[in-house]
Amino acid sequence: MALKKESKFLKPQWVIVIGFLALIFLGGCLLMLPAAAAKGTGRLSLVEAFFSATSAACVTGLTVIDIASRLSRFGQIVLVSLVQLGGLGITAFSTFFLMMIGKRISMQSDYVLMDALGTDVADNLHALLVWAIMMTLLVEAAGAAILFWQYRVPSPYQLPPGEAVFYAVFHAINAFCNAGMCLHPDSLMIFRNNPIVLMTMLTLIFLGGIGYLVILNLITIKFWRRNLKTRGRLSLHSRVVLVLSVILIVVGTLMLMAFEWKNTLADLSLTDKIVCSLFHSASTRTAGFNVLAMDGILEPTRLASSILMFIGGSPGSAAGGIKTTTLAVLLATAVAMCKSRRETIIGDRTIPDSIIKESIGIVVIMLFIIVGGYFVLLFTEAPIRGDMSSKLIFETISAVATVGLSINYTPELTTAGRWIIIICMFLGRIGPLTIAFIIGNREERSSHIRYPEEELVVG
Repeated sequence: MALKKESKFLKPQWVIVIGFLALIFLGGCLLMLPAAAAKGTGRLSLVEAFFSATSAACVTGLTVIDIASRLSRFGQIVLVSLVQLGGLGITAFSTFFLMMIGKRISMQSDYVLMDALGTDVADNLHALLVWAIMMTLLVEAAGAAILFWQYRVPSPYQLPPGEAVFYAVFHAINAFCNAGMCLHPDSLMIFRNNPIVLMTMLTLIFLGGIGYLVILNLITIKFWRRNLKTRGRLSLHSRVVLVLSVILIVVGTLMLMAFEWKNTLADLSLTDKIVCSLFHSASTRTAGFNVLAMDGILEPTRLASSILMFIGGSPGSAAGGIKTTTLAVLLATAVAMCKSRRETIIGDRTIPDSIIKESIGIVVIMLFIIVGGYFVLLFTEAPIRGDMSSKLIFETISAVATVGLSINYTPELTTAGRWIIIICMFLGRIGPLTIAFIIGNREERSSHIRYPEEELVVG
């Protein structure tokens, strides 16, 4: 009996939860140290420290402090370290270091890694983990090199060499991990007229948001070979992720340009309008950097941004939301229902019923968390500041989807409201992971007892 009880609490979903809680606790304690506060500002309060630690570890990006002015260099290093660890997953990083010193990896850790990397195949899993971490560091280094070059070009944001290195690394890590934390007061608005910086950040965000398996699939295909057997092929997962990601970015760009052309984009050139719209569309789904005055965007833009945030990125990445593949399954299921088909088909492939159930479960639970968080925030915030329903729902979706966009309202939250957002960020980060283990188990759990069917009227 004791062995059964122990195994129950050592399931992979608990390893993930405990891992993130430990990371947040450690980060919060470090940020509360006097050394983490900038000179003359006073150390961070309990809620400020743990809000920042949760936002970084859950790669969200919402902040209640100005990172550049309130945190010392030590505090900023702690923050970006939390982002890096939280991006791939604290468990994945821990396993990597255990492997480096020759420790044996348990089967339980394999399951955690499979979820973090977005795969359900255990073959060569450890090699995939090492490749994923090395690829992460390589892509971040390449992005940081380009950003360093731009920080050294004579401009309003030119920095000394040492500062330029740190700023470049900080923002490259935040972009690839889809965190959205920034050392500039107004996020990336200072780069509205710099397409090199914005396109570099957009590329990092895109690569970080599509997942490691898609990137691996792309770089292993030998496109120059005519023989299809030796060339390799894009998996269904990669095709769905890439096609839907591009469609969402394009649609988001067109909607933003239509809504904000004469508003927040009015003072920009045609090229800058297109680049800023493209960047905002990509960042809204996953990262949370902004190049527009978020408190000045129109209501249709808020709604469109909320929908993009809810969808999020792709499995096996640091992005949040319900994921692009979940959306694809739901849309394909709706089409199948309209055409009276029994099977859900995507790309000439039939999607298993278990995946359809997982997709429905993910959406329902995400909606439940968003509605629950929003409902509680109405009690803590609305009586104090009046009707803030539009801003509160935007903040809640941003927190649960771990995006980090804000209509400049996060610092104004009450202490109770900040703790609610902390819970939302945590649940949003571990939610899809725990769902994959709770309702995504491929083992047959059904009882031998089968109950009789009966019709139920729906719709």
